[in-house]
Amino acid sequence: MLPVIKLIDTVLSLYIWALIISAILSWLIAFNVINSHNRVVYTVGDFLYRITEPALRPIRRFVPLMGGVDISPVVLILLLTFVRWIIQDDIAPALLSM
Repeated sequence: MLPVIKLIDTVLSLYIWALIISAILSWLIAFNVINSHNRVVYTVGDFLYRITEPALRPIRRFVPLMGGVDISPVVLILLLTFVRWIIQDDIAPALLSM
């Protein structure tokens, strides 16, 4: 059962990094630091949008923009970190003691 828990923890960690990279990429595109017409940048941005947007959309309904800044990725990262802590501190030890 421990490998399954480690796999879930790794997937959550990778998803958190995808959220961070997606936010940074959106800032770089918004400030014209990188060109979104570049095929590689477009492909990476589209991939990150497709994997992060389904989780961010429900949060955006409840969390308003703060001065024009979207804080939904921060909220989702905090929620995912909380889930990781629950898995590591409560669920994993309970399964290992069985």
